[in-house]
Amino acid sequence: MTIKKKQEIELLIEQAAFGGKGLARVDGLAVFVDQAVPQDRVLARILKKKKNYAEARMLELLAPSPDRVPAPCYYSGTCGGCKWQFLAYAKQLFYKRQHVQESLAHIGQVNDVVVHPVIASEMPFGYRNKMEFSCATRRWLMPEEMQRDDVPKDMAVGLHVPGTFDKVLDIERCLLQQDLGNQLLAEVRGYIGRSPLPIYGLRTHEGFWRFVVLRHSVAHDQWMVNLVTRANIREQVQPLADALMEKYPQVVSVVNNVTARKAGVATGEYEVLLAGQPFLLERIGACEFEVSANSFFQTNTRQAEVLYDVVRDYARLTGEETVMDLYCGAGTISIYLASGAKTVTGFEVVESAVADAHANCRRNGIENCRFVGGEIRNSLALVREKPDVLVVDPPRAGMHQDVVRRILALKPGRIVYVSCNPATLARDVIALKETYRIAEVQPVDMFPHTYHIESVARLEARM
Repeated sequence: MTIKKKQEIELLIEQAAFGGKGLARVDGLAVFVDQAVPQDRVLARILKKKKNYAEARMLELLAPSPDRVPAPCYYSGTCGGCKWQFLAYAKQLFYKRQHVQESLAHIGQVNDVVVHPVIASEMPFGYRNKMEFSCATRRWLMPEEMQRDDVPKDMAVGLHVPGTFDKVLDIERCLLQQDLGNQLLAEVRGYIGRSPLPIYGLRTHEGFWRFVVLRHSVAHDQWMVNLVTRANIREQVQPLADALMEKYPQVVSVVNNVTARKAGVATGEYEVLLAGQPFLLERIGACEFEVSANSFFQTNTRQAEVLYDVVRDYARLTGEETVMDLYCGAGTISIYLASGAKTVTGFEVVESAVADAHANCRRNGIENCRFVGGEIRNSLALVREKPDVLVVDPPRAGMHQDVVRRILALKPGRIVYVSCNPATLARDVIALKETYRIAEVQPVDMFPHTYHIESVARLEARM
Protein backbone atom coordinates (compact mmCIF):
# COMPACT_ATOMS: atom_id res chain seq x y z
CA MET A 1 0.00 0.00 0.00
CA THR A 2 1.41 3.41 -0.98
CA ILE A 3 1.19 6.09 1.71
CA LYS A 4 0.69 9.69 0.58
CA LYS A 5 0.66 13.04 2.37
CA LYS A 6 -2.84 14.17 3.46
CA GLN A 7 -4.15 10.63 3.05
CA GLU A 8 -6.64 9.40 5.66
CA ILE A 9 -5.94 5.87 6.82
CA GLU A 10 -7.08 3.44 9.51
CA LEU A 11 -4.23 2.22 11.69
CA LEU A 12 -3.69 -0.23 14.54
CA ILE A 13 -1.07 1.11 16.96
CA GLU A 14 1.47 -1.61 17.77
CA GLN A 15 4.13 0.06 19.92
CA ALA A 16 4.98 3.17 21.92
CA ALA A 17 7.83 5.04 20.25
CA PHE A 18 10.29 7.23 22.14
CA GLY A 19 8.89 10.73 22.01
CA GLY A 20 5.48 9.62 23.25
CA LYS A 21 3.95 8.78 19.87
CA GLY A 22 2.22 5.58 18.85
CA LEU A 23 3.82 3.43 16.17
CA ALA A 24 1.88 1.61 13.45
CA ARG A 25 3.24 -0.17 10.37
CA VAL A 26 1.85 -0.18 6.85
CA ASP A 27 3.61 -2.70 4.59
CA GLY A 28 6.72 -2.32 6.71
CA LEU A 29 6.66 1.50 6.76
CA ALA A 30 6.72 3.01 10.26
CA VAL A 31 3.93 5.52 10.85
CA PHE A 32 4.16 7.65 14.00
CA VAL A 33 0.85 8.91 15.37
CA ASP A 34 0.66 11.63 18.01
CA GLN A 35 -1.62 11.02 21.04
CA ALA A 36 -1.98 7.32 20.25
CA VAL A 37 -0.96 4.35 22.39
CA PRO A 38 -0.53 0.60 21.70
CA GLN A 39 -3.76 -1.26 20.88
CA ASP A 40 -5.57 1.90 19.77
CA ARG A 41 -7.33 1.63 16.43
CA VAL A 42 -7.42 5.10 14.89
CA LEU A 43 -8.35 7.04 11.81
CA ALA A 44 -5.37 9.27 11.04
CA ARG A 45 -4.24 11.79 8.44
CA ILE A 46 -0.70 11.57 7.06
CA LEU A 47 1.11 14.86 7.75
CA LYS A 48 4.59 13.97 6.52
CA LYS A 49 5.89 11.19 4.30
CA LYS A 50 9.59 10.30 4.14
CA LYS A 51 11.45 7.37 2.62
CA ASN A 52 11.59 5.31 5.83
CA TYR A 53 8.71 6.65 7.92
CA ALA A 54 5.60 8.81 8.02
CA GLU A 55 4.01 11.07 10.63
CA ALA A 56 0.27 11.28 11.18
CA ARG A 57 -2.33 13.02 13.31
CA MET A 58 -5.21 11.12 14.84
CA LEU A 59 -8.59 12.26 13.50
CA GLU A 60 -10.77 9.77 15.35
CA LEU A 61 -10.27 7.11 18.00
CA LEU A 62 -12.14 4.17 16.48
CA ALA A 63 -11.40 1.63 19.23
CA PRO A 64 -9.51 2.64 22.39
CA SER A 65 -6.67 0.66 23.91
CA PRO A 66 -7.58 -1.11 27.18
CA ASP A 67 -4.70 0.86 28.70
CA ARG A 68 -6.45 4.20 28.16
CA VAL A 69 -7.85 6.06 31.16
CA PRO A 70 -9.85 9.31 31.35
CA ALA A 71 -7.44 12.26 31.40
CA PRO A 72 -8.26 14.39 34.48
CA CYS A 73 -6.91 17.61 32.95
CA TYR A 74 -9.17 19.84 30.84
CA TYR A 75 -6.22 20.76 28.58
CA SER A 76 -5.01 17.22 27.92
CA GLY A 77 -4.44 16.62 24.22
CA THR A 78 -3.93 20.30 23.44
CA CYS A 79 -1.33 21.38 26.00
CA GLY A 80 2.20 20.07 25.49
CA GLY A 81 2.97 19.78 29.19
CA CYS A 82 2.07 16.11 29.77
CA LYS A 83 1.04 14.04 26.76
CA TRP A 84 0.39 10.72 28.51
CA GLN A 85 -2.39 11.59 30.96
CA PHE A 86 -4.72 9.26 29.06
CA LEU A 87 -2.35 6.29 29.54
CA ALA A 88 -2.56 4.25 32.76
CA TYR A 89 0.40 5.13 34.99
CA ALA A 90 1.60 1.52 35.29
CA LYS A 91 1.77 1.36 31.49
CA GLN A 92 3.67 4.64 31.36
CA LEU A 93 6.34 3.04 33.54
CA PHE A 94 6.36 -0.09 31.37
CA TYR A 95 6.98 1.88 28.17
CA LYS A 96 9.59 4.11 29.80
CA ARG A 97 11.60 1.07 30.84
CA GLN A 98 11.15 -0.34 27.35
CA HIS A 99 12.52 2.90 25.84
CA VAL A 100 15.69 2.57 27.94
CA GLN A 101 16.10 -1.10 27.00
CA GLU A 102 15.53 -0.49 23.29
CA SER A 103 17.89 2.50 23.17
CA LEU A 104 20.70 0.50 24.75
CA ALA A 105 20.06 -2.46 22.42
CA HIS A 106 19.50 -0.62 19.14
CA ILE A 107 21.77 2.41 19.54
CA GLY A 108 24.32 1.21 22.09
CA GLN A 109 24.47 -2.34 20.68
CA VAL A 110 24.40 -3.87 24.17
CA ASN A 111 21.72 -6.48 24.79
CA ASP A 112 22.71 -8.07 28.09
CA VAL A 113 22.18 -5.04 30.35
CA VAL A 114 20.04 -5.40 33.46
CA VAL A 115 17.48 -2.59 33.29
CA HIS A 116 15.51 -2.63 36.53
CA PRO A 117 11.80 -1.75 36.68
CA VAL A 118 11.19 1.98 36.86
CA ILE A 119 10.90 3.52 40.33
CA ALA A 120 7.50 5.21 40.26
CA SER A 121 6.92 8.78 41.38
CA GLU A 122 5.43 9.06 44.85
CA MET A 123 3.05 11.72 43.49
CA PRO A 124 1.81 11.28 39.89
CA PHE A 125 0.27 14.79 40.09
CA GLY A 126 1.30 17.93 41.95
CA TYR A 127 4.95 16.90 41.76
CA ARG A 128 6.55 19.86 40.01
CA ASN A 129 8.37 22.43 42.17
CA LYS A 130 8.73 24.87 39.27
CA MET A 131 6.23 25.97 36.63
CA GLU A 132 6.91 28.51 33.90
CA PHE A 133 3.93 30.28 32.29
CA SER A 134 4.18 32.47 29.19
CA CYS A 135 2.23 35.68 28.62
CA ALA A 136 0.63 36.22 25.21
CA THR A 137 -1.52 38.89 23.59
CA ARG A 138 -3.97 36.31 22.27
CA ARG A 139 -5.51 33.24 23.85
CA TRP A 140 -5.37 29.95 21.94
CA LEU A 141 -8.83 28.44 22.24
CA MET A 142 -9.64 24.88 23.21
CA PRO A 143 -12.02 23.11 20.77
CA GLU A 144 -14.97 23.52 23.19
CA GLU A 145 -14.27 27.26 23.57
CA MET A 146 -14.37 28.11 19.87
CA GLN A 147 -18.18 28.15 19.81
CA ARG A 148 -18.54 30.32 22.91
CA ASP A 149 -18.85 34.11 22.94
CA ASP A 150 -18.08 34.53 26.66
CA VAL A 151 -14.44 33.41 26.44
CA PRO A 152 -11.96 36.35 26.49
CA LYS A 153 -9.51 36.12 23.62
CA ASP A 154 -7.25 39.12 24.13
CA MET A 155 -4.71 37.64 26.57
CA ALA A 156 -3.30 34.43 27.98
CA VAL A 157 -1.01 33.42 30.80
CA GLY A 158 -0.27 29.76 30.41
CA LEU A 159 1.49 27.00 28.49
CA HIS A 160 2.36 26.63 24.83
CA VAL A 161 0.58 24.50 22.29
CA PRO A 162 3.13 21.82 21.25
CA GLY A 163 5.50 22.85 18.47
CA THR A 164 4.62 26.54 18.63
CA PHE A 165 6.25 29.63 20.12
CA ASP A 166 3.31 32.06 19.86
CA LYS A 167 0.25 29.91 20.67
CA VAL A 168 -0.48 29.95 24.39
CA LEU A 169 -3.30 28.25 26.28
CA ASP A 170 -4.69 30.30 29.14
CA ILE A 171 -4.19 27.79 31.95
CA GLU A 172 -6.52 28.16 34.91
CA ARG A 173 -5.43 24.98 36.69
CA CYS A 174 -2.38 22.85 36.03
CA LEU A 175 -2.47 19.48 37.79
CA LEU A 176 1.31 19.17 37.83
CA GLN A 177 1.68 21.86 40.49
CA GLN A 178 0.21 22.24 43.95
CA ASP A 179 -3.20 23.94 44.26
CA LEU A 180 -1.74 27.09 45.80
CA GLY A 181 0.32 27.52 42.63
CA ASN A 182 -2.90 27.71 40.64
CA GLN A 183 -4.26 30.31 43.04
CA LEU A 184 -1.11 32.38 42.67
CA LEU A 185 -1.31 32.08 38.90
CA ALA A 186 -4.91 33.35 38.93
CA GLU A 187 -3.91 36.26 41.19
CA VAL A 188 -1.08 37.30 38.89
CA ARG A 189 -3.19 36.85 35.74
CA GLY A 190 -5.88 39.12 37.15
CA TYR A 191 -3.33 41.81 37.99
CA ILE A 192 -1.75 41.63 34.54
CA GLY A 193 -5.19 41.88 32.95
CA ARG A 194 -5.89 45.10 34.87
CA SER A 195 -2.43 46.56 34.28
CA PRO A 196 -2.09 49.65 32.03
CA LEU A 197 1.06 48.08 30.55
CA PRO A 198 0.66 45.70 27.60
CA ILE A 199 1.53 42.04 27.45
CA TYR A 200 4.67 41.18 25.51
CA GLY A 201 3.96 40.20 21.89
CA LEU A 202 5.65 36.94 21.00
CA ARG A 203 5.88 38.04 17.36
CA THR A 204 6.27 41.82 17.69
CA HIS A 205 8.65 41.65 20.69
CA GLU A 206 6.96 44.72 22.14
CA GLY A 207 5.17 44.97 25.45
CA PHE A 208 5.97 44.55 29.15
CA TRP A 209 4.68 41.32 30.79
CA ARG A 210 6.59 38.23 29.59
CA PHE A 211 6.54 35.25 32.01
CA VAL A 212 5.26 34.15 35.41
CA VAL A 213 7.48 31.54 37.07
CA LEU A 214 6.39 29.84 40.28
CA ARG A 215 8.77 27.86 42.52
CA HIS A 216 7.76 25.73 45.49
CA SER A 217 9.86 24.44 48.36
CA VAL A 218 8.53 21.00 49.29
CA ALA A 219 10.54 20.90 52.52
CA HIS A 220 9.11 24.16 53.90
CA ASP A 221 5.92 24.54 51.80
CA GLN A 222 6.98 28.01 50.69
CA TRP A 223 6.71 29.78 47.35
CA MET A 224 8.65 32.17 45.14
CA VAL A 225 6.91 34.26 42.48
CA ASN A 226 9.18 35.39 39.67
CA LEU A 227 7.76 38.07 37.36
CA VAL A 228 9.69 38.31 34.10
CA THR A 229 9.24 41.64 32.31
CA ARG A 230 10.79 43.45 29.35
CA ALA A 231 11.72 46.54 31.37
CA ASN A 232 12.33 47.61 34.95
CA ILE A 233 9.26 49.65 35.91
CA ARG A 234 9.10 48.93 39.61
CA GLU A 235 5.99 50.98 40.33
CA GLN A 236 4.04 48.57 38.08
CA VAL A 237 5.17 45.34 39.76
CA GLN A 238 5.68 46.36 43.38
CA PRO A 239 1.93 46.54 44.26
CA LEU A 240 1.50 42.97 43.02
CA ALA A 241 4.45 41.78 45.10
CA ASP A 242 3.10 43.50 48.21
CA ALA A 243 -0.40 42.05 47.68
CA LEU A 244 0.93 38.51 47.24
CA MET A 245 3.05 38.71 50.39
CA GLU A 246 0.12 40.04 52.41
CA LYS A 247 -2.51 37.60 51.14
CA TYR A 248 -0.45 34.39 51.00
CA PRO A 249 1.78 33.62 54.02
CA GLN A 250 3.46 30.79 52.08
CA VAL A 251 4.88 33.31 49.59
CA VAL A 252 8.28 34.25 50.99
CA SER A 253 9.91 35.67 47.88
CA VAL A 254 8.82 37.85 44.96
CA VAL A 255 11.43 38.82 42.37
CA ASN A 256 11.40 40.64 39.05
CA ASN A 257 13.67 39.31 36.31
CA VAL A 258 14.16 41.90 33.60
CA THR A 259 15.16 41.08 30.02
CA ALA A 260 14.80 42.87 26.68
CA ARG A 261 16.27 39.94 24.78
CA LYS A 262 14.05 38.49 22.07
CA ALA A 263 14.79 34.89 23.04
CA GLY A 264 11.79 33.23 24.66
CA VAL A 265 13.66 32.26 27.83
CA ALA A 266 12.35 33.15 31.28
CA THR A 267 15.74 34.31 32.56
CA GLY A 268 16.49 37.94 33.25
CA GLU A 269 19.52 39.97 32.27
CA TYR A 270 19.30 41.12 35.88
CA GLU A 271 17.04 40.56 38.86
CA VAL A 272 15.26 42.89 41.30
CA LEU A 273 14.14 41.62 44.70
CA LEU A 274 10.64 43.03 45.27
CA ALA A 275 9.69 41.41 48.59
CA GLY A 276 10.91 38.77 51.03
CA GLN A 277 14.10 36.77 50.56
CA PRO A 278 16.06 36.21 47.31
CA PHE A 279 15.86 32.41 47.42
CA LEU A 280 13.91 29.41 48.69
CA LEU A 281 15.38 26.75 50.96
CA GLU A 282 14.88 23.17 49.78
CA ARG A 283 16.01 19.88 51.29
CA ILE A 284 17.06 16.59 49.75
CA GLY A 285 17.80 14.01 52.41
CA ALA A 286 19.94 15.62 55.11
CA CYS A 287 21.19 18.35 52.73
CA GLU A 288 19.70 21.83 52.43
CA PHE A 289 20.02 23.98 49.31
CA GLU A 290 19.43 27.58 48.36
CA VAL A 291 17.27 27.77 45.23
CA SER A 292 17.17 31.16 43.54
CA ALA A 293 14.94 32.21 40.65
CA ASN A 294 17.38 31.09 37.96
CA SER A 295 18.98 28.14 39.75
CA PHE A 296 18.84 24.70 38.18
CA PHE A 297 17.20 22.29 40.58
CA GLN A 298 15.47 18.96 39.92
CA THR A 299 11.81 19.82 39.32
CA ASN A 300 10.52 16.78 41.25
CA THR A 301 11.99 17.19 44.73
CA ARG A 302 10.70 13.93 46.18
CA GLN A 303 12.03 11.88 43.28
CA ALA A 304 15.33 13.77 43.33
CA GLU A 305 16.06 12.12 46.67
CA VAL A 306 15.23 8.72 45.18
CA LEU A 307 17.50 9.47 42.20
CA TYR A 308 20.38 10.61 44.40
CA ASP A 309 20.02 7.53 46.60
CA VAL A 310 20.50 5.38 43.49
CA VAL A 311 23.57 7.43 42.54
CA ARG A 312 25.01 6.96 46.03
CA ASP A 313 24.25 3.23 45.96
CA TYR A 314 25.91 2.81 42.56
CA ALA A 315 28.96 4.85 43.63
CA ARG A 316 29.61 2.27 46.40
CA LEU A 317 31.59 4.67 48.54
CA THR A 318 33.49 3.59 51.65
CA GLY A 319 34.84 6.98 52.73
CA GLU A 320 38.23 6.54 51.05
CA GLU A 321 37.34 7.38 47.44
CA THR A 322 38.16 10.44 45.37
CA VAL A 323 35.07 11.37 43.37
CA MET A 324 34.70 13.61 40.32
CA ASP A 325 31.26 15.00 39.44
CA LEU A 326 30.93 16.29 35.86
CA TYR A 327 28.17 18.76 34.91
CA CYS A 328 27.61 19.25 38.64
CA GLY A 329 25.38 22.34 38.43
CA ALA A 330 24.84 23.82 41.87
CA GLY A 331 26.62 20.87 43.47
CA THR A 332 23.58 18.93 44.67
CA ILE A 333 24.94 15.46 43.82
CA SER A 334 28.45 16.39 44.97
CA ILE A 335 27.15 17.51 48.34
CA TYR A 336 24.86 14.48 48.63
CA LEU A 337 27.86 12.16 48.16
CA ALA A 338 30.38 14.14 50.22
CA SER A 339 29.77 12.40 53.56
CA GLY A 340 30.69 9.04 52.02
CA ALA A 341 33.77 10.12 50.08
CA LYS A 342 37.30 11.25 50.83
CA THR A 343 37.05 14.18 48.41
CA VAL A 344 34.60 15.33 45.74
CA THR A 345 35.49 17.65 42.86
CA GLY A 346 32.67 19.11 40.79
CA PHE A 347 33.07 20.50 37.27
CA GLU A 348 30.58 22.97 35.81
CA VAL A 349 30.62 25.44 32.91
CA VAL A 350 28.06 27.91 34.36
CA GLU A 351 29.91 30.23 36.74
CA SER A 352 26.78 31.25 38.67
CA ALA A 353 26.09 27.56 39.36
CA VAL A 354 29.64 27.17 40.68
CA ALA A 355 29.01 30.08 43.04
CA ASP A 356 25.78 28.41 44.18
CA ALA A 357 27.69 25.15 44.74
CA HIS A 358 30.19 26.88 47.03
CA ALA A 359 27.33 28.56 48.93
CA ASN A 360 25.54 25.23 49.34
CA CYS A 361 28.71 23.64 50.70
CA ARG A 362 28.98 26.36 53.32
CA ARG A 363 25.31 25.98 54.24
CA ASN A 364 25.74 22.22 54.79
CA GLY A 365 29.14 22.43 56.50
CA ILE A 366 30.81 20.44 53.72
CA GLU A 367 34.58 20.81 53.67
CA ASN A 368 35.72 18.01 51.36
CA CYS A 369 34.18 19.40 48.14
CA ARG A 370 35.69 21.78 45.64
CA PHE A 371 34.32 23.07 42.35
CA VAL A 372 36.01 23.95 39.07
CA GLY A 373 34.40 26.37 36.61
CA GLY A 374 34.86 26.55 32.85
CA GLU A 375 34.49 24.26 29.84
CA ILE A 376 34.58 20.73 31.23
CA ARG A 377 36.71 19.30 28.44
CA ASN A 378 39.34 21.96 29.13
CA SER A 379 39.20 21.54 32.89
CA LEU A 380 39.57 17.76 32.63
CA ALA A 381 42.71 18.20 30.54
CA LEU A 382 44.40 19.64 33.65
CA VAL A 383 43.44 16.72 35.92
CA ARG A 384 46.31 14.35 36.66
CA GLU A 385 44.92 12.25 39.52
CA LYS A 386 42.84 9.22 38.58
CA PRO A 387 39.47 9.36 40.37
CA ASP A 388 38.08 6.25 41.99
CA VAL A 389 34.52 7.15 40.99
CA LEU A 390 33.30 9.45 38.23
CA VAL A 391 29.73 10.78 38.30
CA VAL A 392 28.44 12.35 35.11
CA ASP A 393 25.07 14.08 34.70
CA PRO A 394 25.16 15.64 31.22
CA PRO A 395 22.46 17.65 29.42
CA ARG A 396 20.04 15.96 27.01
CA ALA A 397 22.63 16.14 24.22
CA GLY A 398 24.96 13.87 26.22
CA MET A 399 28.71 14.25 26.63
CA HIS A 400 31.02 16.10 24.25
CA GLN A 401 33.38 13.72 22.44
CA ASP A 402 36.37 15.49 23.99
CA VAL A 403 34.93 14.83 27.46
CA VAL A 404 34.57 11.14 26.62
CA ARG A 405 38.21 11.02 25.49
CA ARG A 406 39.34 12.71 28.73
CA ILE A 407 37.36 10.19 30.79
CA LEU A 408 38.97 7.29 28.93
CA ALA A 409 42.40 8.82 29.55
CA LEU A 410 41.70 9.21 33.29
CA LYS A 411 40.38 5.63 33.56
CA PRO A 412 38.25 5.93 36.72
CA GLY A 413 37.43 2.58 38.31
CA ARG A 414 33.68 3.19 38.21
CA ILE A 415 31.37 5.56 36.33
CA VAL A 416 27.89 6.50 37.51
CA TYR A 417 26.06 8.01 34.54
CA VAL A 418 22.87 9.99 35.25
CA SER A 419 20.88 10.32 32.04
CA CYS A 420 17.77 12.29 31.10
CA ASN A 421 17.83 10.92 27.54
CA PRO A 422 18.09 7.17 26.81
CA ALA A 423 19.29 7.84 23.24
CA THR A 424 22.34 9.88 24.26
CA LEU A 425 23.09 7.50 27.14
CA ALA A 426 23.23 4.70 24.56
CA ARG A 427 25.39 6.78 22.22
CA ASP A 428 27.90 7.55 24.98
CA VAL A 429 27.93 3.87 25.97
CA ILE A 430 29.22 3.02 22.49
CA ALA A 431 32.25 5.27 23.06
CA LEU A 432 32.93 3.76 26.50
CA LYS A 433 32.07 0.08 26.06
CA GLU A 434 35.54 -1.12 25.05
CA THR A 435 36.83 0.03 28.45
CA TYR A 436 33.67 -0.20 30.58
CA ARG A 437 30.76 -2.59 30.86
CA ILE A 438 27.30 -1.53 31.97
CA ALA A 439 26.57 -3.50 35.11
CA GLU A 440 23.00 -2.25 35.61
CA VAL A 441 20.60 0.60 34.90
CA GLN A 442 17.94 1.98 37.24
CA PRO A 443 15.27 4.20 35.62
CA VAL A 444 13.58 6.72 37.92
CA ASP A 445 10.34 8.43 36.91
CA MET A 446 10.81 12.14 37.52
CA PHE A 447 8.08 13.28 35.10
CA PRO A 448 4.82 11.31 35.28
CA HIS A 449 2.44 11.68 32.31
CA THR A 450 5.32 12.50 29.96
CA TYR A 451 7.55 10.16 27.96
CA HIS A 452 10.68 11.54 29.66
CA ILE A 453 12.65 9.16 31.87
CA GLU A 454 15.72 9.63 34.05
CA SER A 455 18.13 6.69 34.34
CA VAL A 456 21.20 5.90 36.41
CA ALA A 457 23.75 3.52 34.86
CA ARG A 458 26.60 1.84 36.73
CA LEU A 459 29.64 1.26 34.52
CA GLU A 460 32.54 -0.84 35.78
CA ALA A 461 36.04 -0.85 34.30
CA ARG A 462 36.83 -4.02 32.37
CA MET A 463 39.67 -6.08 33.82
